[in-house]
Amino acid sequence: MRSTWEFFSTQRIVFGNGAIHQLDSILEKLKAKNILVITDPGIKKAGVLHKVLGVLKDYQVVVYDEVIPEPPVESAMACYEFAKAQLNIDAVIGLGGGSSIDMAKVVSLLVAYGGHPLDYYGGENQVPGPIAPLIAIPTTAGTGSEVTSVAVLTDVEHNLKVGISDNYLRATVALLDPELTIGLPAYVTACSGIDALAHAIEAYTAKPSAYIQAEGNILFQGSIPISDALALHAIELIVKNLTLAVHQGSNLEARSNMLLGSMLAGLAFSNAGTAAAHALAYPIGGLTKSPHGEVTGLLLPYVMEFNSRVEEEKMIRIAQVFDVDIASLSKKEAAQAAADSVLSLLKEINLPTKLSQIGIEEKDLTGIAEEALKIDRLMRNNPRVPTVKSLVEMLSKAL
Repeated sequence: MRSTWEFFSTQRIVFGNGAIHQLDSILEKLKAKNILVITDPGIKKAGVLHKVLGVLKDYQVVVYDEVIPEPPVESAMACYEFAKAQLNIDAVIGLGGGSSIDMAKVVSLLVAYGGHPLDYYGGENQVPGPIAPLIAIPTTAGTGSEVTSVAVLTDVEHNLKVGISDNYLRATVALLDPELTIGLPAYVTACSGIDALAHAIEAYTAKPSAYIQAEGNILFQGSIPISDALALHAIELIVKNLTLAVHQGSNLEARSNMLLGSMLAGLAFSNAGTAAAHALAYPIGGLTKSPHGEVTGLLLPYVMEFNSRVEEEKMIRIAQVFDVDIASLSKKEAAQAAADSVLSLLKEINLPTKLSQIGIEEKDLTGIAEEALKIDRLMRNNPRVPTVKSLVEMLSKAL
């Protein structure tokens, strides 16, 4: 049994409407003058980049605005080469969704140590030390990347998502301004929001830290008291606000609560870890064009049902957050109601509930299960020990 646990966090979190106007004072404290802004074409078109650049008028700024969803590994190298050819970078700003912030993390790593992104892939704690100063400004409420220790890219050659995981990858400052999320389309709001819920639920129901079978200092250490508290509050915020945010996109209160819930979920899972839904999402993401959040959200209720027999009490607490009347239910039924509630939520926000809807076929299931089981840093957190056979049975229900 593991006898100790630790909790890690981003150095500084700035949250609130209009928080973007604190960017100048943040950069002053970092003594940064030469700034690389990493974002995507949609953020530029929506006018969000213009708002940020307005705050940066006294700085030397280079903008890389070509980030695409699920960015390829080589695009991070292209961004790095582009920036260093023009600027002696003091700080990096990641502006946008998880893809832009993850790209900014990797580029901040390369600014500090050089090399290639895949040099740091293949295990936990591969980053040699602090990365270049990084300010993460999310415009979606989903990945929690602004406070997490993970950056995910796509290995196009091997058709696989790859993650670099290290506490040194946490942003120096997470700057969260709910007003920047107002223009987010309903589908993107749904995908990112359900991903945040998956982060929170998998962190909350992760195997207790004391029972994680792993040697040495590990990044994802299983359920601990602080992550439980953060994850449960995140679940409450997301459950009460996701449908509103999807169907009433200009509802600033719902947007603010979603951004807060996503951030709390990020703090929770970046310490406790995620589990089977996220592990399975990696190989599925390599087979489909579906966004990561859509895949994890689709898998979530089936994984919850799979785990409910060994994590009954926490599943019942989740059902209560969904306002399920558990008084007349057995414990088994109440735990199952948590999974059923997530399935209903997927339908409310118009996301797929079956793998066949995103192009997965029965012939794919064994390969998906085998690949997912190799991702030990996630699978070891799952409260019920999975096998290829049990995962295929679960995936068959989701087909």
